[in-house]
Amino acid sequence: MRNPIYPKVTLVGAGPGDPELITLKGVLALNTADVVLYDALIDTVLLKHAPKSALKIFVGKRVGKHSMPQEETNELCLQLAKKYGHVVRLKGGDPFVFGRGGEEQEYLENFGVETRVIPGITSGIAVPAAAGIPVTKRGISESFWVVTGTTTSGQLSSDLSLAAQSTATVVILMGTRKLGEIIETYQRFGKADLPVAIIQSGTTREEKITAGYISDISKKAIEAKVEAPAIIIIGEVVRESLKLAEVYREAVRFNL
Repeated sequence: MRNPIYPKVTLVGAGPGDPELITLKGVLALNTADVVLYDALIDTVLLKHAPKSALKIFVGKRVGKHSMPQEETNELCLQLAKKYGHVVRLKGGDPFVFGRGGEEQEYLENFGVETRVIPGITSGIAVPAAAGIPVTKRGISESFWVVTGTTTSGQLSSDLSLAAQSTATVVILMGTRKLGEIIETYQRFGKADLPVAIIQSGTTREEKITAGYISDISKKAIEAKVEAPAIIIIGEVVRESLKLAEVYREAVRFNL
């Protein structure tokens, strides 16, 4: 006789890209999965933590290549939980930081499905840190903003204008296609000399860092052929990175 099925969904944050940056609790959840639904930014080596018998289904989205609308992903979580039991929804970064985890949890709980959230290391902090950029540093930056570059309407977040007027570090996710608008926003507030770093595929073997200033980062990004996924960090803390020290030393020598 078949054991009864108890539908359950665990939203797991896989971290910023490096598969070793998932939490132990996330790994333990994968160990007990009947189904794993994973996103585009997930290193597939993480799927080895799930039982061989578990279904592994890709539901990720890439810029310009959306494979499955969010509504379909929500419904798939529901139906697979009812059919198989424990579904692990494996998401890049943290499920509740621009990960739509809150929407998925709300949808499932409306149907009475038990949900659990296992936080992940958000890329908004970890990717700069791995590149040696502290989002806060005493005497330089007292706070930081994490802003989406593209809202659900496809526009640049209006919060960026507020952030640009502050002395805070600003980390922009999903902003590579809006780089021109981001630069215009900062230039409007007279901040052409502010340091900027764009980190593509942060914490992975494919990581690529492009650094400069508001005034020249667009040209550098084109030369470096920067593509998503990438994170943009704007603020004086960028020049604190030892990895990027030479970029800013050269800029000072050139200006002299």
